[in-house]
Amino acid sequence: MIRILGRSGIEVSASGMGCWAIGGPWNMMGSPAGWGNVDDKESIRAIHAALDAGANFFDTAANYGAGHSERLLGKALTDRRSQAVIATKFGYEVDEEAKEVVAYGDVEETADIAGHLRQDCEASLRRLNTDYIDVYQLHAWGYDIDKSYGVRQILEELVTEGKIRTYGWSTDRLDAVQAFAEGPNCGVVQQELNVFLGNLELLGYCEEVNLGSLNRAPLGMGILTGKFTPDTRFAANDIRAVPGMWFDGFEDGGINPVWLRKLEAVREILTSNGRTLAQGALAWIWGASPLTVPIPGFKTVEQVQENAGAMDFGPLTQEQMGEIDDILGRERVLS
Repeated sequence: MIRILGRSGIEVSASGMGCWAIGGPWNMMGSPAGWGNVDDKESIRAIHAALDAGANFFDTAANYGAGHSERLLGKALTDRRSQAVIATKFGYEVDEEAKEVVAYGDVEETADIAGHLRQDCEASLRRLNTDYIDVYQLHAWGYDIDKSYGVRQILEELVTEGKIRTYGWSTDRLDAVQAFAEGPNCGVVQQELNVFLGNLELLGYCEEVNLGSLNRAPLGMGILTGKFTPDTRFAANDIRAVPGMWFDGFEDGGINPVWLRKLEAVREILTSNGRTLAQGALAWIWGASPLTVPIPGFKTVEQVQENAGAMDFGPLTQEQMGEIDDILGRERVLS
């Protein structure tokens, strides 16, 4: 399965690979922001397995592992850069040695991101061991829209210079995306989207102006794989154990039981035609729009092969999409 990243024209595999988890432990503003401990050798094997399975799109960020995810991806792609499409993100001060990430200034919303953008880009290019970035994304979710225009201008310059091919904003704020998308080389948005949640108005806007929709948390940070139970608990260095995490699938260091009940209600549809639950969750995203590209996270070869294998089945049918809406008691809002 192939998808096009909106008006950028960049061709990618329908399933991307999210590289947050392979960054290992790190802190964001003093709080754990990684997915627990990792095995770098297994991560590299997994990246190679993704390419071998036909998944060529990798989404990382300077933040992930405080630079470690980018370095690992760059190492894995040393002899295979031409086979891969790389997306990464910028907008924060990264201390690789201390494994700490903070805003450029007192708060994220008004940070001096434009003033650091070029040095951030060069740092990511070095870590990724490449001379261009395919998709470069603003990572500051709540950044001030007026200040974002200066960021957008520099991104346009970086496209002209050949440093990046296209750019976008990782945020679920429709007004922010509308402002950014006025840039002629803005080709994508990264938004949270899965069977149970997502800004569908934003997805509709992507279709209206032809922006690729990169989808974070497509598997509900693991919940939609079916491997968790009400007794599941996470390590202290895993973001899913952080109190007050923005994602309501987790609570009290474990799983929100509401999510588990909803998953059971739609299990039969998601696992149709021999799919695993994870593959069904990805199939729902493809059924939501022709512009969606889910980026499920991974730590192992097995996870990569399962996620890439979802492309063999393709999207859910529109009838199945409607059945899920009916079961979950929501209006049919996707086409």
